[in-house]
Amino acid sequence: MARMRSSGLRSSSRYAVEHAEPSHKPTPYDSWPSKAVWEEYQSTRSVDIRNYLMEKYLHLVRYNAERIYARLPDEVDIQDLMSVGLFGLKDAIDAFDLERGVKFETYCAPRIRGAILDELRSMDWVPRLVRHRTSKVEQARQQFAKANGRDPTDDELAKRLNIDGEEFDKLKRDSVAVGTFSLTRKCFQSDGNKDVREIDVIKDESQRNPFSEIQRKDVKDLITKGLSRAERLIVVLYYYEEMTMKEIGSTLDLSESRVSQMHSSILARLKAQMQHKARELEPVE
Repeated sequence: MARMRSSGLRSSSRYAVEHAEPSHKPTPYDSWPSKAVWEEYQSTRSVDIRNYLMEKYLHLVRYNAERIYARLPDEVDIQDLMSVGLFGLKDAIDAFDLERGVKFETYCAPRIRGAILDELRSMDWVPRLVRHRTSKVEQARQQFAKANGRDPTDDELAKRLNIDGEEFDKLKRDSVAVGTFSLTRKCFQSDGNKDVREIDVIKDESQRNPFSEIQRKDVKDLITKGLSRAERLIVVLYYYEEMTMKEIGSTLDLSESRVSQMHSSILARLKAQMQHKARELEPVE
């Protein structure tokens, strides 16, 4: 097995994993008892023996990395987890004490998992306090939903957490962590050979729906049809521009009471007109 570089962990991660496969070449230590190999390494600190031991226990790195990877989002690369796990395995080999009578497999597993989890924490830009509060609130929410068959209100959630309103507002605010993800990640498998990515299906909120705009225009034309210019302006300014009667009166050089009177007259006429055309507006079966 190629010797791992001692420079930065992130810079060497890809290299370490790609070159950390067992060579399956025969070594002088294959016929040695396991205890003899450990005794020789602890007395000599031979690089050849250390590499032999890392090849022998490399499957533990993959096993622990795959277990952690199963609970992580797709953006995390399992090869990176294995790379960090290799460093945990190396540290476990160097620190293992044969005299304690503990199997190496039992001793090294927490070291490998710890190395992987430490690296994941260092990559996480959200503070651990926020993660803890998010987990606390979500756990209480799930427990309430299981017991009652619905999501709790804020008051019910605060009561379940046994905290007052002001403290709950702070807890809820601090528990909201903004997540990030890549727009190029796979969204779902398509019928073709090309995967559909997030960027292919993301909704552009800044654009208006042309169908809705056409419907809006048709309704506006139907409502204002047959009205005078002043009446159309009152309808448009009041319902579309959301101006007050006083503001409309100032715009049209009319009194507020006159605008209100015209508005009432318009509504009565529109009501009669819409009732007359109700059959035209019924959906076609």
